[in-house]
Amino acid sequence: MQLIKVGLCAFGMSGKVFHAPFLTEHPGFFMAAIVERSKQESKAKYPDATIYRSVEEMLQSADIELVVVNTPVQTHFEYVKKALEAGKNVIVEKPFTVNISEALELVKLAEEKNLFLSVYQNRRFDRDYLQVQKILEEGKLGTLKEIEIRFDRFRTEPSAKEHKENPNLKGSGALHDLGSHLIDQATQLFGFPEKLFADIFSMKGSAFANDYFEVLLYYKNDLRVRLKSSVFTKEAHYAYILHGNKGSFLQERTDSQETELVAGAIPTYNEDWTKPLTGTDGILNYLKENSDSERTLTSTEPGNYMNYYQDIYEHIVFGKTLPSPGSEIIQNMKIIEAALESSDEGKVVDLTNY
Repeated sequence: MQLIKVGLCAFGMSGKVFHAPFLTEHPGFFMAAIVERSKQESKAKYPDATIYRSVEEMLQSADIELVVVNTPVQTHFEYVKKALEAGKNVIVEKPFTVNISEALELVKLAEEKNLFLSVYQNRRFDRDYLQVQKILEEGKLGTLKEIEIRFDRFRTEPSAKEHKENPNLKGSGALHDLGSHLIDQATQLFGFPEKLFADIFSMKGSAFANDYFEVLLYYKNDLRVRLKSSVFTKEAHYAYILHGNKGSFLQERTDSQETELVAGAIPTYNEDWTKPLTGTDGILNYLKENSDSERTLTSTEPGNYMNYYQDIYEHIVFGKTLPSPGSEIIQNMKIIEAALESSDEGKVVDLTNY
């Protein structure tokens, strides 16, 4: 098996949870380098990886062909650009960048260098999202009319992460963070909308970055898709609510990969590794061909973030389609930027201008 040497730009939460375990367990990758500015935490679990004290040092010294930029979003543009200029393929954490202009420049640079640039949209591999995809493909809901996708939390106290909480930093706040997942799922399922209206602010107060948003996407044929997130949600809502002219589907957010990884679970290659779901987590109610109603409780199959890295490996080795390329994620950045404009000015924004 061809071995791909990888460099990790940071060893914080995302490095420890979402990247290092998968890169280590996938037989096609070798984690050759990790940036830790002052500590050596990675050495215990990943002794074969060389520790570098800066991204610049790693790019100059390490024998790697793929760089994972998992630093705060405010640094994404700088580090992705440096990695591309050093001749490295790049995976960058979501959100891609803080604005459209940065994203466009990086996509153009990657094309000029004949390198790939992929955005780590791992929530495409959540069990609940995959179930929604499956239900839509079955077509039992008929013509879709109204959709709601939510990602709620109960975190009433601010975190210690300056890059996420400081309202004066571009790219901070829930819209760029959780919103990048919901927007990506909406565009994957329904395409790019025609217009939007948004309400975005901080429930914790103006001293903190936005922690609440509601973005209403307008599609052709009168389809409405509502994306919503709040940190003051003690009791969970259904994460996905889909209504069509023949039925409805309600899906809970039950993917446990992040929770299990934080608790120390080790993902496995080429097989399910999360704990199986006990019970049901969805409701499907639709009209059959004879107009009788059928209401069933549904259960999701496991998701697996390893599939993202498998797709990356197959792109490098076999030339298969690149997962979530930067050129595709630009559309998500447009929605984020238009949503901020809509909320600031209290108006519906025509996305044909973006």
